[in-house]
Amino acid sequence: MTQARDKAIITCALTGVLTDPVQHPVPVTPDQMAAEARDAFNAGASIMHVHLRRQEPGQGHLPSWDPDVAEAVVNAIRAACPGVIINLTTGVVGADISGPVACLRRVKPEAAACNAGSLNYLKIREDGRWAWPPMVFDNPVSKVQAMLDVMAENDIHPEFECFDVGIVRSVGMYLKAGLFTGVPELNFVMGVASGMPCDADLLALLPRWLPAGAVWQSTLIGRAEIWPVHRRTAELGGMLRTGLEDSFYLPGGERASGNGAMIEALAACARQAGREVATPAEARALLGLRS
Repeated sequence: MTQARDKAIITCALTGVLTDPVQHPVPVTPDQMAAEARDAFNAGASIMHVHLRRQEPGQGHLPSWDPDVAEAVVNAIRAACPGVIINLTTGVVGADISGPVACLRRVKPEAAACNAGSLNYLKIREDGRWAWPPMVFDNPVSKVQAMLDVMAENDIHPEFECFDVGIVRSVGMYLKAGLFTGVPELNFVMGVASGMPCDADLLALLPRWLPAGAVWQSTLIGRAEIWPVHRRTAELGGMLRTGLEDSFYLPGGERASGNGAMIEALAACARQAGREVATPAEARALLGLRS
């Protein structure tokens, strides 16, 4: 009989921060987000990781921190997917977190991302030119603490985004320092060019640095090369995430038509590893979320 911890929670990352909907099939409007979420939900995703986009014509490639947009998108997803868990993004560059805070307070998601450390966010082209001007995704402890305080006030579970090994280790320090309580959940983000590579051997090492009682998942950025690492995540007991924010490519290398196809392939990874896909109720229990 499958034990509760053998269940695989699947998260769908529906869209991204800046992916252009003119070039890629990413959802933007509340109706589009709800339709993509429904396909992913039916395929086995119990959590929807939600980024918000500007709704004005021609502005859908830009992020939004408008609480009205957040409410419309989240309400549409919840209506389309009864019982689904909402995980809201919070990532911003700089000290001003008023945008994500306003959205958290308006929609009160069950969970939200908490970027757990800073990273030089870089990408280099083959000809030696930067893909974008080098930048720092700054998440000092003071900023992490401020975000966690807002989450605690609103009974929101933090999912710690870890882009490098030192950030993984930092989460244990945050717990020891009393910055948060509850089930520690860490997300190993692999495939960002200046962060941890998408590598199955590295992935197998990371759980040794988890706090006691932690749940972990992997977020894998890339093309077809991500799928062996998804399978390794499933074999190691990690939780699973994919979607059009993270990749456009299915295991065979073909482009996905939408989030539903991505989640179908991810659920197959779980089952091939001998694990059942968690329902939303089972995911809530594993993560200690409010019911």
